[in-house]
Amino acid sequence: MKVLLIGGGGREHALAYKIAQSKKVTALYCAPGNAGIEEYAVCVPIGVLEFEKLADFAVKESIDLTVVGPDDPLVGGITDVFLERGLRVFGPKKNAAIIEGSKAFSKDLMKKYHIPTAAFETFRSAEAAYTYLETCSYPVVLKADGLALGKGVLICNTKEEAADGVKLIMEDKQFGHSGDVLVIEEFMTGREVSILAFCDGTDIAVMTSAQDHKRALDGDQGLNTGGMGTFSPSPFYTEEINSYCMEHIYKPTMAAMKEEGRSFTGILFTGLMLTKDGPKVVEYNARFGDPEAQVVLPRLKNDIIEVFESCIDGHLSDIKLEFEDNAAVCVVLASKGYPLSYEKGYIIDGLEELKGEEGVFAFHAGTDKENGNIVTAGGRVLGITAIGSNLKEARANAYEAVERVKFPNKYRRSDIGKAIDEV
Repeated sequence: MKVLLIGGGGREHALAYKIAQSKKVTALYCAPGNAGIEEYAVCVPIGVLEFEKLADFAVKESIDLTVVGPDDPLVGGITDVFLERGLRVFGPKKNAAIIEGSKAFSKDLMKKYHIPTAAFETFRSAEAAYTYLETCSYPVVLKADGLALGKGVLICNTKEEAADGVKLIMEDKQFGHSGDVLVIEEFMTGREVSILAFCDGTDIAVMTSAQDHKRALDGDQGLNTGGMGTFSPSPFYTEEINSYCMEHIYKPTMAAMKEEGRSFTGILFTGLMLTKDGPKVVEYNARFGDPEAQVVLPRLKNDIIEVFESCIDGHLSDIKLEFEDNAAVCVVLASKGYPLSYEKGYIIDGLEELKGEEGVFAFHAGTDKENGNIVTAGGRVLGITAIGSNLKEARANAYEAVERVKFPNKYRRSDIGKAIDEV
């Protein structure tokens, strides 16, 4: 079968690697792709938000299945466009992707269906938010309602910080229209865990756990980013916790979406906080996390196309997900200055050396090709993922591989997986 993958980041590189392994796939295209995805797919210069052009390409090339990677096209309704054209596509429809597209929607859903999450209030005017700040206890978390590239969340320790945050989001429009509505919620403490799950509208099958590191600097300091590294599995996500989450979070979420007329078919990402009062939902996403996909997908034993198709056809209960009994750690190599301002166009050395090395992957996120060289083209440049028999071995392998990749302005956190030592 012919497959079209939409996206061009590290998540899509990990997906391209996995899709290319499927016995069912005879041709793989990626729009727009990147310099690393070229190894597995024919890259097509169409943007992820050019829905009609993408659908035209799928029709012209007789694409059998389209897989949507990023959040923007899903929230924008790409799945609906493809379905209207009679095309087979994996990803939630617009009315279901709202679970990521609007934090106010997802928080209201959790409140209505008694899914454990932080206490919160929603505001549509800055004045109302300022008034509320006079009454709440600190710290608090401010969240821009819409998509903000993983950066629209501020943790505020004082009323003054929170007031500055409200101004930044609602008045200065730092995140554009994503800040038209603001969610203010209580600050939760505990271990964070990311859970990706396949969904067919009724059933849900959870994958192995992962943990992301969002802050730009060591020691979880600095600004929030799209993710500076991950490890999988999380030693803190036990079978007991998984059973609790299945009964109180995952199944109820699927049932709630169905009840609301928004059946969810695709990938549901649940960000959890393991609090002293039990697991609570931090956020939902409607797609594979990035860089979580870069540590979860290399460990997946199933043919991913078979799983995608079982979701589309409503037969997910027939699939038993299997993962390797190992561990993976991903360290993101970023451009110095990310997530604010950074320079591009630097030549990357050392990638050829890693290619073909068993258990080591260089997933491209922000790269391009110029005059035969692979160059930096984004804030997050590469996700260097390594496998090991356990987390400590995987981490050592990842950092060893990181040292072999070189480019001017290279920046990475030195403490990815620091929680591994606390088990």
